[in-house]
Amino acid sequence: MKKSFIILAVALLAVVMSSCRDEKEENITTANTNPPAGQPSWVAEETLAGGELGTTFNQSASAYEDPTPATERAGMATAFKYGEFFFEHTVTQNNPPFNGLGPVYVRSSCESCHPGYGHGRRMERYRADDWANGYLLVVYNKQTNGYEPSVAGMPQTKAVAPFKAPIDEEKISIQWLRYTDEWGNRFDDGESYDLIYPEVSIPEDAFYAPLVTPYGQLAFRLETTIGIYGTGLIDAIDDDSLKAQYQREHDAGADLNPAFWAGADWAPTAFYGNTNHPKRFTYALTRGPLQDAPGSNAIWNITNVTRSNKRSHYLSLTPSIYADASANDPDVQARFYQYFPQWNKSGDPATDIRNYLLCDTLPAEMSDQDYVNFMIWHRGLAVPAARNLADAQVQRGRQLFREMGCASCHRPSWTTGKDEFTDPTGFFSTADSRLPRYPHQKIWPYSDFVQHRLFMKNDIRTGWCRTTPLWGRGLAPLCSGHGDRLHDARARNVIEAIMWHGCKDQGGTSDARWTVENFRKLSKADRDAVVKFINAI
Repeated sequence: MKKSFIILAVALLAVVMSSCRDEKEENITTANTNPPAGQPSWVAEETLAGGELGTTFNQSASAYEDPTPATERAGMATAFKYGEFFFEHTVTQNNPPFNGLGPVYVRSSCESCHPGYGHGRRMERYRADDWANGYLLVVYNKQTNGYEPSVAGMPQTKAVAPFKAPIDEEKISIQWLRYTDEWGNRFDDGESYDLIYPEVSIPEDAFYAPLVTPYGQLAFRLETTIGIYGTGLIDAIDDDSLKAQYQREHDAGADLNPAFWAGADWAPTAFYGNTNHPKRFTYALTRGPLQDAPGSNAIWNITNVTRSNKRSHYLSLTPSIYADASANDPDVQARFYQYFPQWNKSGDPATDIRNYLLCDTLPAEMSDQDYVNFMIWHRGLAVPAARNLADAQVQRGRQLFREMGCASCHRPSWTTGKDEFTDPTGFFSTADSRLPRYPHQKIWPYSDFVQHRLFMKNDIRTGWCRTTPLWGRGLAPLCSGHGDRLHDARARNVIEAIMWHGCKDQGGTSDARWTVENFRKLSKADRDAVVKFINAI
């Protein structure tokens, strides 16, 4: 509970801290690695999925949790462990240094959304307290694709008394419906597969504050969390390399989101904050620099933990809507001063409640040092090494993956630049030595970090979705306890994920349709080889 302007002493102080180029996929020769006898030279290099500075060879259930070699070499291993506490620990109202949760929140811990540090799993119901529920609600105007202003972009379904949740999660319904594609969910050789998709419904009376969008114009979707390992390496990809990728795809005739690409250069909306770092994180490409991207932002807007550079509450897109609803709620008025007895009283509870909720000078619940440690951990997570690349079936799958055209969007490799990161909040400087860096590393994320459209049934808001990196995903059943894929976890295995890329009947033709047509021509043995390769990288 945010009850006092006294910043409590932090129990866990770190003892730490001393002080792309552009490239196309190529036949790799390597001078610094020794491939297994009789194997192609690329095997040893591609095994280092995160490069020399970013790869862990851990293949156990904790494979997503390791620090990068760069983090350890920089003397940041202890700080990494302290930062990890904030990811794994449950946040409570007033138990420093893990305090927050007020007045509303989405989850009480980061790991509950990212089971085993990975992708959220498919859920049968929406309950914030269900372990591995990585779902974030998407509430938007289906005519404009704009978010509903009376709730947040990541709508909260939990609240600390006397406040009330912006959406009553008990009234949220998720139905999983069968989908039959034009091929009858069957390959020509008779092998079948299942496809399912979510239908989300939220009644109008589940919303606490008045809606801005007429209820009949609202649409509801799910987006689940993605794996957070390797995000520092993605941030280290040079901006010019990313720009060159957009230009190549434009020149090849790809349909690119005009919100990000204006034909020969970035669109003005391609950047986040006061930096020129183009957006590269989240399905919707809402974030650019990692220093104010999913993790650093989520510790604030998911668990509502304030810090020195975020000293306001995360309430709704138009914060005054929730604040006004709460200020005029008799139940909130009756108990507000029990919640926050030190708040300056004006004599009018409605005024005090509104001022509190809209205050942008709240006390910092997370100390600066704890936040630095959290970001060392976040930027310092290693990528698991690729596995079994010397296996003949995996190598066959690798060849087919490229021949089918999958690599046109799931670009295999990048080389990071100088890793001169930026921070829109100004907390970290470009020359900051407090975080690990990954200069000039050849990495294998298998993503172009560009948005494409698949035209799936009940598709993602706007229809545009960033190509998800494939690295490390084959370890998800071991690390996260499930193998669910795609933005809403509708695909329960690799085959289902591939076949959802072939849609043609939802108002357009999937950008990946041609690759799925090629996949369908394969024998079962070759389809199995592709799956085995995807699970190996």
